[in-house]
Amino acid sequence: MSGWWRKSAAVRPPGTRRPREWDDLERQRRVRRILFWILWANLALVAVKVAVGWVIGSLSVLGDAAHSGTDALNNVIALTAIYFAAAPPDDQHPYGHGKFETLGAFVIAGFLSITCFELLRSAVLRLIHGAPPPDPGVTAMIILAGTMLVNVAIAYYERRRGKEYRSELLIADARHTQADVWVTLAVLAGLGLVRLGWGQADAVLAVLVAVVVAHSGYQILRRTVPVLVDQAAVDASRVSEVASAVEGVESVWGVRSRGRPGEGFAELTVRVHPATHVRQAHAIADEVERRVAAELNLEDVVVHVEPSELH
Repeated sequence: MSGWWRKSAAVRPPGTRRPREWDDLERQRRVRRILFWILWANLALVAVKVAVGWVIGSLSVLGDAAHSGTDALNNVIALTAIYFAAAPPDDQHPYGHGKFETLGAFVIAGFLSITCFELLRSAVLRLIHGAPPPDPGVTAMIILAGTMLVNVAIAYYERRRGKEYRSELLIADARHTQADVWVTLAVLAGLGLVRLGWGQADAVLAVLVAVVVAHSGYQILRRTVPVLVDQAAVDASRVSEVASAVEGVESVWGVRSRGRPGEGFAELTVRVHPATHVRQAHAIADEVERRVAAELNLEDVVVHVEPSELH
């Protein structure tokens, strides 16, 4: 026999938080409500930017509108992902459905990449073949400045709520919206240069806008890819250190972890003296679970106990 048993426990001290199922459902409900209202705000911003870009003939403004359009599309994707992610664990998904939310954030990065490519292509073609410069008026620039301020407020609110609700989707969408702010600011600067007589400023600024969009997508990928490919959620040596500090544990091995920040899972094997009674070994495993989960902020810990003489 290779070991005595495997046991798992989601370790949360009694009274410190609500049950996970209720907490997750409430969190997802609030995230959905936020995304719903932001969707309508983004649709309004798209309409305004398209109208301004079309009237003054500005490629950079239309690119800004396209970026805002992906914001709205991302909200739809996020709402769909949240719907699936809110489902409780089942026989086919014992670890829950949280990766649907991470996958939604990953898709956002994909749409950012498409936006970046199309904007670069249009800007380069305009620089090579030439085109009449846009004709920005003061009113159009004031309207664009207003849309920028709206996005500043949205990004701040999303980022704050994303951290509060531990939502990768809200944080990713906030980063996208923040990129929208810089995009609009660059567009305004370009239109200002056009008014001063530099006709190609609009296309040049469109290239810079594309770079900002690409960076935003890269930042999202840095957050989502490690979760999707099951990169270690915590340092294995740190898990071993915490587990080894429990009285009765002689050694630790086979540490594995995965999951999202704050919702990670870990597995490990601890060796105890072969003469240890089963009841005592069970108590040791309980204490290992409690400490590892509490100190490393993990959702679930699985401990496999075996006598040290096996190795």
